[in-house]
Amino acid sequence: MPPTSKDREVTVVHLASHYSGLDDPTDLMAEMLRVADEADPPRLVLDLSATEYFDSQFVEVMVRVWKRIGARGGQMVLAGLSANCSDVIRVLKLDTIWDVYPTPAEAVAALAD
Repeated sequence: MPPTSKDREVTVVHLASHYSGLDDPTDLMAEMLRVADEADPPRLVLDLSATEYFDSQFVEVMVRVWKRIGARGGQMVLAGLSANCSDVIRVLKLDTIWDVYPTPAEAVAALAD
């Protein structure tokens, strides 16, 4: 499970260096959905500052988390994308549905306002 923290009533999920070829994406999915269910208030930052690469399985995890947090009337944003991760988000046009911030602190500030 990725570590989480709380800053100004915003839950921040600190993600690992890569998410590709996940042996069992259901474990990560279950943990991330649990975080989305428990975030109170339902404001979530996915901190990808340490993440260099992710694949389609991880994109599916992010989409499901976003839907879950949205169903609770909340918001999910991304922060700290590497060039590789930013390219994936842009090519898939996910930057049209998720706000992307240069740093987790900026993302937290945007959601806390």
